[in-house]
Amino acid sequence: MNVGEQLAATVPMVRTLQLEFVRTDPECAVLRLPDQPAFHNHVGGPHAGAMFTLGESASGAIALAAFGDQLTRALPLPVRAETAYRKVATGEITATATLGRPVADVVAELDAGQRPEFPVEVEITRPDGEVAGTMTVVWTLKPHRA
Repeated sequence: MNVGEQLAATVPMVRTLQLEFVRTDPECAVLRLPDQPAFHNHVGGPHAGAMFTLGESASGAIALAAFGDQLTRALPLPVRAETAYRKVATGEITATATLGRPVADVVAELDAGQRPEFPVEVEITRPDGEVAGTMTVVWTLKPHRA
């Protein structure tokens, strides 16, 4: 199962919003939210909650792609998120997520018995390429208890 299939199978909101996984690897995750009137706000674009879910899902996709090999010893969890809505979003929107720390540094902290945190930067764009929003989602790798 690839990252998109894993998230669609385990995260009901991914299925509810019908998120599309364009790219999911440790360097970048790209997800799309199709234009769906059921998820529009009062100005005809995607609701802020749908935009947040898209961005958070993109951050989760890259976290899983980067640290999926650590799942036997740690659980990736979001710790906090900051979102900025910059322009009115319309139509299909795309979230692009990138890791804010090298994978090796995060794994080294986990190896040292720590609970590492790492930021994921997300840019949400409209079909015309304009940035509709940005997010920073801080994730952790929570070690499993013995």
